[in-house]
Amino acid sequence: MSEESEKFDAAMTTWQEWQEAPWGRLRYTLAEANLMRHLDGPDGPDGPENGRALRVLDLAGGDGGDALRLAARGHHVTVVDYAPAMLAAAAERAAAGLSERMSCVRADVTALPADLAAGEFDVVLCHNLLQYVDDVPATLAGALAPLKDGGLLSLMAINRNSAPLNIAVREMDLKAALAALDNDRLATAMFDAELTLHTAEEIVPLLRDLGCLDVRHYGIRTFCDYITDDVRKYDKEYYDDLERLELATTARHPYPHTARLFQLTARKRAV
Repeated sequence: MSEESEKFDAAMTTWQEWQEAPWGRLRYTLAEANLMRHLDGPDGPDGPENGRALRVLDLAGGDGGDALRLAARGHHVTVVDYAPAMLAAAAERAAAGLSERMSCVRADVTALPADLAAGEFDVVLCHNLLQYVDDVPATLAGALAPLKDGGLLSLMAINRNSAPLNIAVREMDLKAALAALDNDRLATAMFDAELTLHTAEEIVPLLRDLGCLDVRHYGIRTFCDYITDDVRKYDKEYYDDLERLELATTARHPYPHTARLFQLTARKRAV
């Protein structure tokens, strides 16, 4: 894990620029909106406005992109990551008024300290971790362990179904798109890593085998990544229209099946 953490630290500037780009902003906006369906919506009326601040554990939370949004809503978030520079950036961002509701812990997310794995959290985020691990079932079981009975797990990963579409539309390389149909590997230049791609259809049964209930499937960036004019996405009016379209289709099937990323939410079954 040490070598991997160095890769993430070295890519800090590039990563922060990505987060501020339209596609990065959409990734966080959509993830937050889907979480709120279960934390503050009719499926789960939890939250500070209802007198309850939740305990949230953000696994591989990096520089706090998800955590900051939840802390700003009044929840208490613990970010766990192995990259020191990422955690330092998270702490620095939280210092702007959110330090009391956000803490950072340097640890291997596949071997959590006992106090974090004791089943005391209301929500666990496991966003964009699966593509970096070899043992997906064990990682999912490890993500569920810190949850209270009935707690909410939010899982996000790159959607393998999107890879051929992305290549065909953006690169116009049909031979490579054809090859991508049967390829579950993807090289990422930003973090200098080879990723393993998954589909929601593969992960949902694993969650159910682990006893999860009420599994929901959402799509992250259903249209954005297939629009080739990236410059236009920086235009505020165009971006606002794109965001409305993405929010309208994140849970509207069949669109999540071809979104660039999939997000799954599930409740931990009481033992």
